[in-house]
Amino acid sequence: MSETASETASTTPITTIANLAQHEGQSVTLQGWLYNLRESGKLLFPIFRDGSGTIQGIVPKAAVSAEVFERIKTLTQESSVIVRGKVRADKRAPGGFELDVEDLQVVHRVPEDVAYPISLKEHGVDFLMEHRHLWIRTPRQSAILRIRAEIMRAAQEHFDTHGFTRTDPPILTPAACEGTSTLFPVDYFGDEAYLTQSGQLYIESTAMALGKVYSFGPTFRAEKSKTRRHLTEFWMIEPEIAFADLDDLMTLAEEFLSHIVQRVLVNRSAELKVIGRDTAKLESIRPPFPRVTYDEAAKMLEEAFKQGKIEQKFEYGNDFGSPDETYISSQFDRPVMVHRYPANIKAFYMEPDPANAELALCVDVLAPEGYGEIIGGSQRIASYDLLKHRIEEHGLPLAPFQWYLDLRRYGSVPHAGFGMGIERAVAWICGLDHVRETIPFARTLNRIYP
Repeated sequence: MSETASETASTTPITTIANLAQHEGQSVTLQGWLYNLRESGKLLFPIFRDGSGTIQGIVPKAAVSAEVFERIKTLTQESSVIVRGKVRADKRAPGGFELDVEDLQVVHRVPEDVAYPISLKEHGVDFLMEHRHLWIRTPRQSAILRIRAEIMRAAQEHFDTHGFTRTDPPILTPAACEGTSTLFPVDYFGDEAYLTQSGQLYIESTAMALGKVYSFGPTFRAEKSKTRRHLTEFWMIEPEIAFADLDDLMTLAEEFLSHIVQRVLVNRSAELKVIGRDTAKLESIRPPFPRVTYDEAAKMLEEAFKQGKIEQKFEYGNDFGSPDETYISSQFDRPVMVHRYPANIKAFYMEPDPANAELALCVDVLAPEGYGEIIGGSQRIASYDLLKHRIEEHGLPLAPFQWYLDLRRYGSVPHAGFGMGIERAVAWICGLDHVRETIPFARTLNRIYP
């Protein structure tokens, strides 16, 4: 007679697929789900997943009881199971190991009349997004989410180990950070408030209290954009440093990005392999990064247009579009820092360049391989009078910004910061075609379900 699930778990160590290397040659218990099942004569080849990875099981008919063999043979996709087996090294296996199954208990069997919607056949994107709650169970999507978690962990780790203090800004704000046209309004007990598009203004204040700070949380942009780079809800990590200038900021950005990429290469190599990422393109991501001015980048585009390398002529004074960023970044093997944009196309709070007041002391970090801007930052205006003038010049009401102006009334100092959207970083590091796969449940212009 087969053991019960509790007896099975108690007789062998419970582990995860990711940790099987520690148990080579031993019998272990795994708790997970059936991903797929193949049959070849008197052999069954179930593939199990447990959230940490997948492994193929081997079940010869003669090696288990008839009851266990039949139980496995009739399993349905995504049925939850507790399986016991001996870990065997096999270089041909994707993870380097297979499991010689000894016993299996069914926790919940998916009924055959409600077949699992996502099979191993091809499905359209709309169908997969409609079933995103199930799509994330597939090996590729699970690997992406584990890489995302590693990126978030590494991002915080870099700041936490370099003297930064995490300070969380509010999600509900009374004013816009970069203008009201891309904000989601909220009725706040009769007053109009907005879902935050950045924590920057608030962490400028905590930087004046703590020196070096960062925030990490959800942000919202109501841009009616359908591009592969845009979400309406995404996660942003934003450092801010008192007594810092643009050069300090660019040094921080290149060290920060390099740390993240190297941590992913070391800790998530298996996941990168699952998604088919060419890691050679990530191994060169180390400081220093190339730095070019806006003027130099504009000249690159002008020459590229003359030589027929790009189709559309770039108009000097405009911000760079996606095709422009793609071409500029294609000229380098690592992220490129484009700095000192025209002030009139940037946000109101950016410090003007002392050498040319028409330019802002700002930087956009463009990722290689056409992934566009992944970091945007600047040195902030330190002068009370200039900041007040810029707020008025941008047509923003002064009343909601009085507290922000206070930062320039009481002990103003040069300070700088940037923001990095986690999802764009995930898209680049994973080499994904669309940002919708970078977050468990993407919110886009036309999708808020599930």
